[in-house]
Amino acid sequence: MQEPVGISNLPNQRYNIVLKQGATFTIMVCGESGLGKTTFVNTLFQSTLKEHANPTERHNKFTSSHQTVEIDIVRAILEEKNFKMRLNIIDTPGFGNNVNNHDSWTPIIDFLDDQHESFMKQEQQPIRYAKKDLRVHACLYFIRPTGHSLKPLDIEIMKRLSTRVNLIPVIAKADTLSPSELESFKNRIRDVIEAQDINIYTPPLEVEDSPAAEHAKQLIEAMPFAIIGSEEEIEVSPGNFVRGRQYPWGTVEVENDQHCDFKKLRSLLIRTNMLDLILSTNEIHFETFRSLKLGDDDHPSTNGGVSRDANGESEENGLKQTIAKNKPRRLHNPKFKEEEDALKKFFTEQVKAEEQRFRQWETNIVNERNRLNSDLEEMQAKLKSLEESVKKLQINKR
Repeated sequence: MQEPVGISNLPNQRYNIVLKQGATFTIMVCGESGLGKTTFVNTLFQSTLKEHANPTERHNKFTSSHQTVEIDIVRAILEEKNFKMRLNIIDTPGFGNNVNNHDSWTPIIDFLDDQHESFMKQEQQPIRYAKKDLRVHACLYFIRPTGHSLKPLDIEIMKRLSTRVNLIPVIAKADTLSPSELESFKNRIRDVIEAQDINIYTPPLEVEDSPAAEHAKQLIEAMPFAIIGSEEEIEVSPGNFVRGRQYPWGTVEVENDQHCDFKKLRSLLIRTNMLDLILSTNEIHFETFRSLKLGDDDHPSTNGGVSRDANGESEENGLKQTIAKNKPRRLHNPKFKEEEDALKKFFTEQVKAEEQRFRQWETNIVNERNRLNSDLEEMQAKLKSLEESVKKLQINKR
């Protein structure tokens, strides 16, 4: 049978090209030690991609007076239906473990910027077919389940990460909080993220009233994701094993939506939104870095390594402004849209009331001015009449 020709066969050809080339996907897990980042990675891919740290080595590290943040890279190749994906897992052991964590985020930020710069330099080379891409497509920031709010360290690094990478906040070890405590904790985190203008990744909303749009809305409402990680399989019934944690009061299942948001986060990362994470990294974060970098090359910085523009603003502000210009604002939660609409409506009504009051006040001033002018003309007329009467009396007296 003759193969079809023409534009209708173009998608099939593109599919074969992509199938042959494969893809690269890089995930960074960031947060304090002891929050289950390694366990989550192994649970996500149902394989031991990353070995757990030796407790003795970890203890020796913690006893040092100052522990530096390291960058740990784990590479793997995943295959599904003859499609190969080169997976990179970036871990940041040592972050947040010091008493003084000032500038502890510098190695992480430098790594993200270095990967953008490395990819940009490779694109400028004559031969580009063997480019190495280690740009981070998704950064999972693990939050300690305190039940209170974000710490200043969390806020500071999330601000810096959000301008460089698709930031996804994650509440670790969610089984340590009750459902009511967890919901309250999520609301506090959302309020802080909104107040601090931290731009977290939000799945794009598809056509309304479609299954994809409903799924995206569920993901948005679930942020920040509350997760539980476990590499153990527990028998909940004869012959039925699930991944979870066994407690005296019951079993917590990792893939149970009533227990945690693990399935939603897994869907976002490796099922429904992987392509959007890759495209947004290339089209937003990399292009933002590239435009700023090329602008800095035209106007070299002389401020001790801190890039500044003509107005003296730092590169960090430039990143935020460029992202705000190039990237449409995505709402972190549908309820904020309703609150924003209500505030806009209230503000519009207040402006209209003030404008009406101002017009009435202006009308009263004009009327008062006209009345005063009329009284002035009347007084001038009386004055003129009196002056004429005085002149007549003077003439008669003579």
